[in-house]
Amino acid sequence: MGAGSKPNQWLTVALLTPTSIWFLFLLILPLIVILVFSFGERAAVGGYAGGFTFEQYGNLPSRLKAFQNTMLIAPLGTLLSLIVAYPLAYYLALRVSRRFKLLLLVLVIVPFWTSLLVRTYAWIFILGGRGIPTLLEFIGIEGVRLINTPGAVLVGIVYGYLPLMVFPIFVSLEKLDKSLLEASSDLGGSPFKTFMQITLPLSMPGIATGCMLVFILLMGEFLIPAFLGGGKVFFIGNALVDLFLQSRNWPFGAAVSVTLVVIMLITVSLYMRMMMRSKTGRDESLM
Repeated sequence: MGAGSKPNQWLTVALLTPTSIWFLFLLILPLIVILVFSFGERAAVGGYAGGFTFEQYGNLPSRLKAFQNTMLIAPLGTLLSLIVAYPLAYYLALRVSRRFKLLLLVLVIVPFWTSLLVRTYAWIFILGGRGIPTLLEFIGIEGVRLINTPGAVLVGIVYGYLPLMVFPIFVSLEKLDKSLLEASSDLGGSPFKTFMQITLPLSMPGIATGCMLVFILLMGEFLIPAFLGGGKVFFIGNALVDLFLQSRNWPFGAAVSVTLVVIMLITVSLYMRMMMRSKTGRDESLM
């Protein structure tokens, strides 16, 4: 058994080595570089100058508004995406016949075939002065401002990230054993009770995956706030673009990046722990 297991060990090492090298150079090393930069100083002409100081972390309160906006709008955008995506995924998975299901799924993903930049420009027109506000003025509602507001940013977030929320939930609902729903109905369970006790709990893995995908990407989002927020809704992503590309204060930008990574790790860890406890509680209740 020992002789037979050795080739398997070498095969495992051979298969994992390329992935490990890829992981090291594309994820770990960049993070190490950013961490080192965060303790440096800004060079006279911009960029990075060697040193070891905590000054950059002491300057973090100057970007407090960006952190506040991100930590408020990112979870809210994730929640709104979930509220919009769940009924759509439910309808596609459990209510649409197989003949039309593929067509409707393609329609959900069609926006991804176009650049997010182009789609965001379209929303600038829709929410701008010649879009919805003009229609509202036509029916007598004047003075409505939609563009360059947090509401406009949330609309862009839900529109841009909706497919990432729909598909994980759709997959969970698609794999749902339909006999469980029929059994609940035969036992006198109302549609609402069936949904709350069977459909929703069994779709939680898809909800967790969709929320993680959307939330993590939103934490680094900069394009939607820049275009639909008009510089008035400033995310951490916008602060990083400003620090690295415009003011060329790489050490301060690195410190902001490290802080963002730490916040995301803490948030995701707490969320996953909460989901695991919820799953354990459901399993115990079923037993």
